[in-house]
Amino acid sequence: MANTTLLSALARCFASGEPTADAIAGRAAVVLGRPWFWLRPLARRYLRLHAGRTRPRRREVIRFLLGDDAFRSRAHKLAVAHWLTEPQRMLPAKAALQWGLPEIVTAGDLAEWLGIRTDELDWFADLKGLNPRTRTPQLGHYVYKVLVKKHGGLRLIEAPKPRLKKIQRQILTGILNLVPVHAAAHGFCRQRCIRTFAEPHVGRRVLLRMDLQAFFPSLPAARIQAAFRTLGYPETVADLLAGLCTNRTPSSVWRTEGQMPAAPSLAEARALHDGPHLPQGAPTSPALANLCMYRADCRLTGLARNFGAVYTRYADDLAFSFDDEVNVRRFSLYAAAILLEEGFAVNHRKTRILPRSTRQQLAGLVANVRLNVPRVEFDRLKAILTNCVRNGPANQNLSGVNDFRAHLNGRVAFVESIHPAKGQRLRLLFDKIHW
Repeated sequence: MANTTLLSALARCFASGEPTADAIAGRAAVVLGRPWFWLRPLARRYLRLHAGRTRPRRREVIRFLLGDDAFRSRAHKLAVAHWLTEPQRMLPAKAALQWGLPEIVTAGDLAEWLGIRTDELDWFADLKGLNPRTRTPQLGHYVYKVLVKKHGGLRLIEAPKPRLKKIQRQILTGILNLVPVHAAAHGFCRQRCIRTFAEPHVGRRVLLRMDLQAFFPSLPAARIQAAFRTLGYPETVADLLAGLCTNRTPSSVWRTEGQMPAAPSLAEARALHDGPHLPQGAPTSPALANLCMYRADCRLTGLARNFGAVYTRYADDLAFSFDDEVNVRRFSLYAAAILLEEGFAVNHRKTRILPRSTRQQLAGLVANVRLNVPRVEFDRLKAILTNCVRNGPANQNLSGVNDFRAHLNGRVAFVESIHPAKGQRLRLLFDKIHW
């Protein structure tokens, strides 16, 4: 059996990102001090195994070496003759070469880029998971709020504290915003919104709505690390970036909340949040979720094209629309299978098949004939504006909004962006209010 030192040295050769078996075998020959005849076939087997996959971690390379019978039978005769001492380098995927990502190859480079000390970087990334164990909440990096859903489930909001939020915003603006998202993604994307999400489905014969279960916390730190490695960052840097963008929820969060639903919902929520996961509330989470969904978006777009359908996604809301006669239920099973293979689960209770004879609603917008706001919402806003004109705005602020004028102005502007004609009628009423 090979010793740990030898495996570590060879893993560095194989994980170097060299594209050919000759290059990998050449590096391994330098380490071993001899060009063994079996090195090139071993490198070919390694490249076949990892072709088209995320750049592997060193422990995955070691697992491959230990699992290869030909290598294992010779490992006891091998020793390290020379160590490769060249510095780490960026190894981005081919598409990422054009994105202009910052070159960060060491932990020191990352700390300098973020404007913090190296020890602060280790503390915020918390790769050892020490922070959730602290008994002092003030030392934690997040503020927590548990919300109970209408159907009895739980949603945990994990809001980073100011210093960590500043670091995450730097990662968002300096790295993640440079990565293009899939054309089907419309949530948390520049120049895309619920309008662009719903518009492709206007006037279609049948609309299929699907919802992903626990979208953010279902993405573990391993997937975030893999995403950063795909962007080209060395394993050490990718681990630190993933640590800055993920979180382990302390068990005390669930004990201190007052009203909790039934035990199964609580147990399920705790299981999702106990390990390092993507926190709902961090500024980096939406962009990372879109990045992790890229392959699923590609597969769902291809599936939709084969069925003559249109596919768009807004965060965890998926929409498919059809003009031809197809078995939509069968299609939904295919889509759910793809999502399951990609590591996502469908909330089947929220799956809806909406023919044209029903109200086809997406993200709060009606898409039957033309994009529109629901009539009940329009009528309610129109009534509030009319009462403000007749009786003054003071008596209409039933929710106690701090800036009621800005609140109403925003709601009118939203209707204008969706249905300009209706929005203009509301704008005329708004302009008549005496503030």
